[in-house]
Amino acid sequence: MEPLSKQDTPTADARPLISSSVLAWDALQDLLQDEQCTIDGSSLTIASVVAVAKYGVLTQLSNDDEIHKRMNDSVSMLKTHLNSGHLVYDHLEDLQRALVQHQNSGVLTSHDIGRPLNVSVTDHALHSRDLDLGFSTNSMPMSWVRASMLIRCNSIIRGHSGVRMCVAQAILSFLNRNIIPVVPLRGSISASGDLSPLSYIAGAIEGSPDIYVRLANGNISSAAEALKDAGIEPMNLQAKEGLGLLNGTAFSAATASLALHQSRDVALLSQVLTAMSVEAMQGSAEPFWPQIAAMRPHPGQIEAAANILSFLQDSKLAKCVGSPKDTKMTGLFQDRYALRTASQWIGPQIEDLLLATSQIHTEINSTTDNPLMDVESDHVLHGGNFQAAVVTSAMDRTRLCLERLGKMLFSQVTEIINPMLNGGLPANLCADDPSLSFTCKGIDINMASYQSELGFLANPVGNHVQSAEMHNQAINSLALISLRYTFQALDTIYMMVAAHLFVLCQALDLRVLQVEFLESMEENSIDWFTDMQAPEELHATLKDAVYTRIKSVWITTNTADLDQRCKVTADAVIPDIINTSAKVLSGTSLESTKLVEFRANLQAQMQVQYELSRQDLFENHQTITPKFLGNAAKRMYNFVRGDLGVKLRRGLVEHPTQQPLLGVEVEEPRKSIGSRISVIYEALRDGRGSAVLMAIAEESLREKDT
Repeated sequence: MEPLSKQDTPTADARPLISSSVLAWDALQDLLQDEQCTIDGSSLTIASVVAVAKYGVLTQLSNDDEIHKRMNDSVSMLKTHLNSGHLVYDHLEDLQRALVQHQNSGVLTSHDIGRPLNVSVTDHALHSRDLDLGFSTNSMPMSWVRASMLIRCNSIIRGHSGVRMCVAQAILSFLNRNIIPVVPLRGSISASGDLSPLSYIAGAIEGSPDIYVRLANGNISSAAEALKDAGIEPMNLQAKEGLGLLNGTAFSAATASLALHQSRDVALLSQVLTAMSVEAMQGSAEPFWPQIAAMRPHPGQIEAAANILSFLQDSKLAKCVGSPKDTKMTGLFQDRYALRTASQWIGPQIEDLLLATSQIHTEINSTTDNPLMDVESDHVLHGGNFQAAVVTSAMDRTRLCLERLGKMLFSQVTEIINPMLNGGLPANLCADDPSLSFTCKGIDINMASYQSELGFLANPVGNHVQSAEMHNQAINSLALISLRYTFQALDTIYMMVAAHLFVLCQALDLRVLQVEFLESMEENSIDWFTDMQAPEELHATLKDAVYTRIKSVWITTNTADLDQRCKVTADAVIPDIINTSAKVLSGTSLESTKLVEFRANLQAQMQVQYELSRQDLFENHQTITPKFLGNAAKRMYNFVRGDLGVKLRRGLVEHPTQQPLLGVEVEEPRKSIGSRISVIYEALRDGRGSAVLMAIAEESLREKDT
């Protein structure tokens, strides 16, 4: 049975996550090159939010006259209604200040605002002994605030908020000059919008001396000082503008955009790591053949299977890649569930992330404050667009997706490390002797910790609502709280991904070592029987019997040191030689002295050959291993081993305090395993990993198109 031809495999249109991720990546690169983002109230993208928030791309308003007209019309309409005595909402400037004042109520420490501790002389001695007095941060990351400023502007320029153009321009001026308010991390229930966080943006453009901003040079200043130094006039908020700034989901939608940008990468990474795991385990690509997904046509499963199968193309380690199924193949006939059902496991997560992306895209191009000016009908509309339940739903679902993906990665890693399950790879993936080297054993424990934390973080936030504001906000979304936990989940799963990559590269190197060693045994086997003076008619039969036994026994000795592995394997072939000889020679056996000599020679030759193969891999793994790998694994392996310099872990000899052995060269400075994984983690978080991931995705889409 063969997989479908390329003409029959799913196209890019049937793989919306990978294709939309590539498009978003390309859009982000264009924005970074242009260094300019234009907003018009309706076409903001998650890529644009990321470009402005994380990379400091400048923002400008569209020069479309319609934007100015609709904003001016909404302000004029509001004035008309107020002048007519209609009850709209707070319509005095003092009330705008009062709105900002009562929401500037979050907790920021001296650490957050860059000020000396407010400690009395009598308490100084006590505080000076408190080693934890620096506190953890209680303020939001700058990228969150930058994204929120962008989205707040994109909302109010839609012309439904009764806010003047000069207010939007003031926020953009702050954003483009990198004058970013210091905003409390906690305090929003995201029901009447993110009132408290948004009030710190309003307080900043008002020039409040007790609102603080981070400047481009890294310093922290009061908003009053920052405006004065920048030559910006403080803003006096007019009727409705207090609510127009405070009342909305900007912080929830902004942080959701950033979280989804990373979560989609994690979903793609999980598929690349799954393909690499199949190769490390010498598993089968059959579970990802399109016939299987076509019989259960969930869109997410179809995409995951197509992606993983594409990533496995050209692999010399995985079975059933573009070739007929071998019904007599050795090893597991069916892989365990962490590999075999990966597309069924990942599929629902793809669908949920695509839905969440659609919801957040709508949210960042919406009007979310209250009341709303409907100029066309001349109605002031009172409603609840500020209720961010859609963001909570999207983020609770995203966090659950991350936990599900983490569970799969955890299961794959523990299988690869476990010598009882990993198909002959050394115990704990040690490249030296396992009796004194436990390379990935600590990682196994780390992964359990990470997954346990992910499991806790996956709990929904939306069912912890408390009635607020004297029961006016009796239901509230808690979206920003859900977002905070989502970012914690992202931190955790990226640690899992980094550890998984370390494990996979180690496993792939050791798998290639195993393959090359066993192949060398087969190539040299005829010479063994010539040396032991066995009749020539026995050679071919003995070769098959002995090599088959070596392959089957070798993978069962992976918890033993090399000398013991070779002894056990050499001992195991002797009964095969005796039985084979008796059959071919009509009951005549080979001399016992020859058998004893053969066993000793075989044991010695195996040890010499393995050590030669291992040393060759130590020195040349970056050249040798990629020749065996599929498309995705090759790129990711070269990224880790080449770009990041995380080489094959040779074992105890690399421990920073271990005395080097005579004649053994070790790369200096020697680093701990955690330091190596940390290098991978940082590269995954700072965008370098995304560049490699998108190169893999683009290659996959091109391959399917051809």
